[in-house]
Amino acid sequence: MWSVPLEARSYQGTSAGVVTRLAASAVDALVVAIALAGSYAALVAFVFVLDPRRFNMPDASFLWSVALFLAYLVVYLTLAWWLAGRTIGDHLWGVRVTTRGGAPLGLVRAFARAVTYAMFPIGLLWCAVDRDRRSLQDLLLRTAVVYDWLSHPSVTGRTEQEPRSSPSAS
Repeated sequence: MWSVPLEARSYQGTSAGVVTRLAASAVDALVVAIALAGSYAALVAFVFVLDPRRFNMPDASFLWSVALFLAYLVVYLTLAWWLAGRTIGDHLWGVRVTTRGGAPLGLVRAFARAVTYAMFPIGLLWCAVDRDRRSLQDLLLRTAVVYDWLSHPSVTGRTEQEPRSSPSAS
């Protein structure tokens, strides 16, 4: 198990900035684009198997592609934030999405946050000017994005980097 570098430990639990959030969002957009491309490839293969002699490539219209991308994005973000508190991009950049109080997001709040990010992604840029680094979505839904490199903080509050004290050392 890897540990958080000493230089990064002071940032643990603090609000993530716009650069980190944009980098995580770019990774997530790539993940969704790959899922969408995989779905299209599966559709093409299915149509080909049904009637290979009269096969024509299915039309991937721009409007349908954008609509499906947004639908995939909302489902992906909702499930990731609700179940894990982070997306793949969030994990790579060491951030977690929580309520303002630090609790995990419930399904409804995760869905509302995913919809607002998909429909109004420019709201993310507000965290560049907000003194507490909150996006418009964070302000609206009372959420936070914090640096969190630890996968499972202990229940007692001791983090993975803190040494365990032995009973004889007390």
